[in-house]
Amino acid sequence: MKTVGVVMSFRTEAGQAPEEPTLRYYISSAELSAKELAEAARQHWFVENKLHWSLDFALREDACKIHRGYAAENLARVRHIALNYLKGETSFKGGIRRKQKKAALDESYLATILAG
Repeated sequence: MKTVGVVMSFRTEAGQAPEEPTLRYYISSAELSAKELAEAARQHWFVENKLHWSLDFALREDACKIHRGYAAENLARVRHIALNYLKGETSFKGGIRRKQKKAALDESYLATILAG
């Protein structure tokens, strides 16, 4: 049985608090208390925002102009794979963009990433 949950949220933008809270509606088959539903929603958006921030900032996903056929979806999958490889590489202490640049300039480092 599907249940509908409502979470009231206060989102600040540019350091300013909103005048009114935002109501967000969630549909779930899980039987959750209000506190559990709010925690599940926060956890979902934490993971979602973290992934999309990495893809946009490091790999410039939002700037991509490819939209023909399945090209955008295929390229998104390649980006996810590349991001996973870059995050998994631990011999170089640097962010995703630094690792990406180093891999572009150093074939032995690229081989290290791909072997990982």
